[in-house]
Amino acid sequence: MSFIQHMVTFTLFSGKDSPETESFLQESREELAAIPGVEQFEVFRQVSAKNEFDYGFSMVFADQNAYDAYNTHPVHVKYVEERWKKKVSRFQEIDLVHHS
Repeated sequence: MSFIQHMVTFTLFSGKDSPETESFLQESREELAAIPGVEQFEVFRQVSAKNEFDYGFSMVFADQNAYDAYNTHPVHVKYVEERWKKKVSRFQEIDLVHHS
C-alpha cells in the first residue's frame, strides 16, 4: 500500500477569520504537525461556494501503521477531546491512497 493522505474539512463555532479561529488554526498546526509520523501538514481555507465547510487540514502518513499510531497518540487523543470537540461545529474526514 502507498502512503495515506488524511484530510478533514470543517467549520468552527467561532466562524471565519476571527481571532479565536486564527488561534485554533495555529495551535492545531503546532500540536498536530509535531506528532511522530505526520508529514506535510497543511492548513487550508475553503474558497468554493460548492462546499459547506470553511477550513481544512491535510497530512500524509507513510503507511497504515503510522496513521494508526497518530490516531492513538496521546497528543492527538487529548487534542480531539479538549480542543476539536469544543471548537468544531461540523466536519468531514477522508483518507485516501493512490489508485493503481
